[in-house]
Amino acid sequence: MLKRIAVTDLRIGMYIQELCGSWMDHPFWKTSFLLASGKDLQRIQDSAVGEVWIDTAKGLDVDAGESAEQVDAQAESQLQSAQQQPLAERVEPVSLDEEVGRALRLCARSKQALVAMFNDARLGHAVEVAQAEALVEQITESVIRHPNALISLARLKTSDEYTYMHSVAVCALMVALARQLRMDEEQVREAGLAGLLHDIGKMAVPLELLNKPGKLTDGEFIEMRKHPTAGARILLDSRQVSAAILDVCLHHHEKYDGSGYPHRLAGEKISLLARMGAICDVYDAITSDRPYKKGWSPAEALRKMAEWTKGHFDPLLFQAFVKSVGIYPTGSLVRLESGRLGVVLEQHPSSLLTPWVKVFFSALSRGPIPQEVVDLSRGDRILSRESPEEWGFKQLDELWSGVTTGRGSIFD
Repeated sequence: MLKRIAVTDLRIGMYIQELCGSWMDHPFWKTSFLLASGKDLQRIQDSAVGEVWIDTAKGLDVDAGESAEQVDAQAESQLQSAQQQPLAERVEPVSLDEEVGRALRLCARSKQALVAMFNDARLGHAVEVAQAEALVEQITESVIRHPNALISLARLKTSDEYTYMHSVAVCALMVALARQLRMDEEQVREAGLAGLLHDIGKMAVPLELLNKPGKLTDGEFIEMRKHPTAGARILLDSRQVSAAILDVCLHHHEKYDGSGYPHRLAGEKISLLARMGAICDVYDAITSDRPYKKGWSPAEALRKMAEWTKGHFDPLLFQAFVKSVGIYPTGSLVRLESGRLGVVLEQHPSSLLTPWVKVFFSALSRGPIPQEVVDLSRGDRILSRESPEEWGFKQLDELWSGVTTGRGSIFD
């Protein structure tokens, strides 16, 4: 049962479901955790947070009938129990609408954390891997609650935050793909951390080159191609990550046919995690807007990647990736047999071909219609993917995310 209480009523052993207020008001990376130490209790009470939501099913209630010794014993017991329980069992799935709000806040916290972390790397300081691991756990929890929310929101990055939010997106995609491959919890965590750190070598690239608004010259591209090796060196010097994570940083630009870089590895000579990283890295890159090129829609990106599969990607891993994001990923514009156009909201658990779609436009009358969420498993079907640009839709992502950009309506 969830209860909203004042921080003055907090006790060790309570399970904090959410800290009320802005994410800037408190010092925690996690927003849901068992309060198990006096130090963390004091940090909350010293922060600007005035109230919290607690879950009495996972921790102690506000009833103050126990002694301090009993409270400590219960807290220790519940902490041990929580640590032993798999993450997937501790996190409950929620609707897309519910997770979008959490994912937005997580995107903001993640960007702040990565800006600090990557800037430290640029200055030659050691990478704070413990901080990155805490971020990966939060991202993993979001993917478990609803796999499409964070992955789709991170795609909406602006050009000035591309480097940081690209790392968040690739982390979430790696977690989703690892779960699709039924990797164990430790492997999922490692895949996520590899995704978060895969581009840290870009901190060795001159800022004017990294932030160049136009296409790179051949010479600049050669310079940019050094970032995997630079990243591997940064992670090696930190002595805090596994060889598998370092390998993803070094080899996420290798291609299955051996035409990639830096070592022209082919097939299974590329590690499993690096092959996964190559897919996740490309998908987010080509669906993101850049100063010199507008990103493809999610569905169009998958179609293009499928054409490249024989040369670029491990075919079996790409099939698993499609299952993890959907044939028609969240945010895709589709035309239905009924003549309506809609944007994909969520994937159906039993069929990749019948997602939930929010219809909003008639292809027949070429005009807006009342918005409605349609479960395609109960009727109607997708005839084709459509290009938002060809239909003149400007703010399509507002329909599924509920995030207002302030740049006008979808039909402007």
